Amino acid sequence: MRVISGIARGTKIETLEGNSTRPTLDRVKEALFNIIQTKIGGAKVLDLFAGSGALAIEALSRGASKAILCDKSNYAIKIINKNLEKTHLQEKAQIINADYNKALNSLEESKFDLIFIDPPYKLDLAVDAISKIMLLNLLEDDGIIVLETDNKERELEKLKNINVNVYDLRKYGRVTLIFLNRKG
Repeated sequence: MRVISGIARGTKIETLEGNSTRPTLDRVKEALFNIIQTKIGGAKVLDLFAGSGALAIEALSRGASKAILCDKSNYAIKIINKNLEKTHLQEKAQIINADYNKALNSLEESKFDLIFIDPPYKLDLAVDAISKIMLLNLLEDDGIIVLETDNKERELEKLKNINVNVYDLRKYGRVTLIFLNRKG
């Protein structure tokens, strides 16, 4: 996996081994960043289930001002640190080694322009995380949340109960990207 664009373009980044994570495919990542490109410059980014950190690193490479990368896995945190070092982006990043609930609670005073939610599919945590983000008011008024899922129907049904608007959906193989913003 490589950084696709920006100041770290072409840098090979490490991914996590094993079946517990699945990195966002380069073609999905490229499509995602083409869709949100106008939101990235100067953005404050939260990558809640960061894994290797690929999404936050791509955003930083493309001009985001700061990224907070959260993951509960110590192994993931080691990989994130290596990838930030390789890309020379560690000064713009903060890492939180905690589960998503603790991480979100620790960010109570923060606001984000762009939030990536890409939890392990089987755990069904995405909508709960989004609900907590909205409850804690962590999303800027014009901010967006990008949810990656393999179960679009489940997520869309549960999202009806949260104060968010689904403004775009994109399907890439078995993966669906759901783009959310505040209900206006």
